[in-house]
Amino acid sequence: MVRRPVAWIVALVLFAEALGVLAVNWFLGVVVDRQDMSLAGLDPDMMSVSSKAGGVVFGLYFAACGLVALLVALRDRAPAGLGKVLLISAAVVHALLGAFAWGLIGWTAFLFMVVVLALIVLLLMTYDGRPEKPGEAGEPGESDGPVDAGTPPFSPPAAPSAP
Repeated sequence: MVRRPVAWIVALVLFAEALGVLAVNWFLGVVVDRQDMSLAGLDPDMMSVSSKAGGVVFGLYFAACGLVALLVALRDRAPAGLGKVLLISAAVVHALLGAFAWGLIGWTAFLFMVVVLALIVLLLMTYDGRPEKPGEAGEPGESDGPVDAGTPPFSPPAAPSAP
């Protein structure tokens, strides 16, 4: 079906995005350091280090989200717990980055963010907990134990007998 390929694509995109965010922030830190620029009297060394640290933190965050998507692709199971929280937060981050990108960078960056957002949401929505093959756990009658075929699921109460 479409679940595994979407999970693979999301994993690849998030790993590439992690490297891209890390590289851009590291480059900006080097530029600030070499130009000895200051913004409103801030220490240039502090700005350089904080840019590099921010790149590392967000790069690791997107790499962790990519790892969750990779595990979903390998196991063909829905993300659970912290993995689901990471993917939902990545979707929210991409929605916010898309909104900022429209105004600051342009429609191409907005389009990229919306595509990544759509892929993450598609990954989360395709693994909705329903089994794909008949006979898997979760289907009625298969894992619920034996069912008494002679008793209907609901029977109206019996009429009171006359005295």
